[in-house]
Amino acid sequence: MLFNFPLKNLAKETNRESFRKVLIVRLPCNPIFPIGPIYLADHIHKCFPEIDQQFIDLAIVPLNKVSKYLKRKIDQFRPHIIVYSWRDIQIYAPVDGRSGNPLQNSFEVFYSSNILKKIRGAWGGLKLITSHYEEINRNTSLVKMGLNRAQKYNKSVKVILGGGAVSVFYEQLGKLLPKGTIISVGEGENLIEKVLKGDSIIEERCYLAGQKPRNKLIHEQPSGTIKTACNYKYIKSIWAEFDWYIEGGDYYVGVQTKRGCPHNCCFCVYGVVEGKKVRVNPVNEIIEEMKQLYEMGVRGFWFTDAQFIPTKNHIQDAKLLLQAIKDQGWTDLKWAAYIRADNIDRELAQLMVETGMSYFEIGITSGSQELVRKMQLAYNLKTVLENCRMLVEAGFRNHVSVNYSFNVFDETPNTIKQTVAYHRELENIFGKGLVDPAIFFIGLQPHTLLEKYALENNILKPSYNPMSMMPWTARKLLWNPGPLGKKLGEVCLEAFDNKDDEFGKTVINILERNYGKSSLDDSLKVRKLSERKLTAAKV
Repeated sequence: MLFNFPLKNLAKETNRESFRKVLIVRLPCNPIFPIGPIYLADHIHKCFPEIDQQFIDLAIVPLNKVSKYLKRKIDQFRPHIIVYSWRDIQIYAPVDGRSGNPLQNSFEVFYSSNILKKIRGAWGGLKLITSHYEEINRNTSLVKMGLNRAQKYNKSVKVILGGGAVSVFYEQLGKLLPKGTIISVGEGENLIEKVLKGDSIIEERCYLAGQKPRNKLIHEQPSGTIKTACNYKYIKSIWAEFDWYIEGGDYYVGVQTKRGCPHNCCFCVYGVVEGKKVRVNPVNEIIEEMKQLYEMGVRGFWFTDAQFIPTKNHIQDAKLLLQAIKDQGWTDLKWAAYIRADNIDRELAQLMVETGMSYFEIGITSGSQELVRKMQLAYNLKTVLENCRMLVEAGFRNHVSVNYSFNVFDETPNTIKQTVAYHRELENIFGKGLVDPAIFFIGLQPHTLLEKYALENNILKPSYNPMSMMPWTARKLLWNPGPLGKKLGEVCLEAFDNKDDEFGKTVINILERNYGKSSLDDSLKVRKLSERKLTAAKV
């Protein structure tokens, strides 16, 4: 497969000897342990131990100091390659984004009948819009400034930009970056290896800023790489602020046990970015990585996989890993992950409890089996309940977060009643105080089935900008269509006014008050295919 623009073979332009110093920069974001760029630095070191590297995490630097901090590091280190990692672009964070609450601001503008609340929502929304564009401008400016600064010392400096935000919005960001910037989609180990070797990158999921990416670039499957234990002694030597995350004690440190997601959830981009093929890391390598961190004082681990147990075929992989953790005798360890709770058996449930699972998230999205199927989530809600009971029988007594996204496809008062019934059953299983409903309204993302649906039904125009926060676009991208959307918006506004209870629990209570509760059997039923044709949502 060829690029549809002329891409010179890097081997003709450069050679490996010119790349003696690599600076890896995590751009400002919420301070979450930067596992992606760490793994990239580790991979570079294993392939090219002679290359000098430095890593800086701008997420832990005050925003008014990041530019000076980056300039100083470049002046001191004088890199030949700068690799930037852009973790996320918080366009429609469900609740409490970095600069406020976009859900509350939007719903006050769209649905409130109180003029003062509309004004408050509009003012909050204006601040969010300003913050959003400032963040994009700041990060792209840091990339440009870093390149210009480094060119004072090395005219042939290369810049690579990757990370979660780039993978999702690579088509839009390419227009905002210096021409020639290598824009990486998905995992970047093989790409950086080829750049450092001077090999052609024509087969990698990337393109050069200023040019047009090949069609459906993100849908190409990653070539993959063999994952071994990260060498944290080395990472600590190239990252002066490494202990910032360790000394706090409350941070969960990321460990990846696999890559890829085989599912086709209509609103999710994980399976597109990471690829459909699940690649499981060797258990001994995962344990070696965790052992290093444990000896450094880490006691909380977050398995960063898209799903820790993506299918029933991966139950055995989870058992092998957790048994190996148990064999280490780490009795004070705690861990958490995204769990597909329909992929658990009794033995695995016991191991999960014995190894310190302290919390998990269930992304069922709805308590209606029919809607779960329409959204292509591949969950069996009855099995989820059975397995949750197994976890409790095994001794699990910690918090569970259950993600609900109302009004994605064909939501009705009846399906709302089904979700209420299902949630109440989860509370019966775990205990009411331990089940935390997380209420999401989908922020429509590019490259998803939901985007395809919106385009096919003329809800969005092909020329729409997925990075836009302008009100006329935001109303469509913050997905809550149809007449029911207004009703749900009003429910959320009432819940925001309740300061005595958590938002999610209040929403469920109001929905039960307004719509009632179905039987659990109704929640688990699916009508005949002829009776459940998907209807086009109206905006």
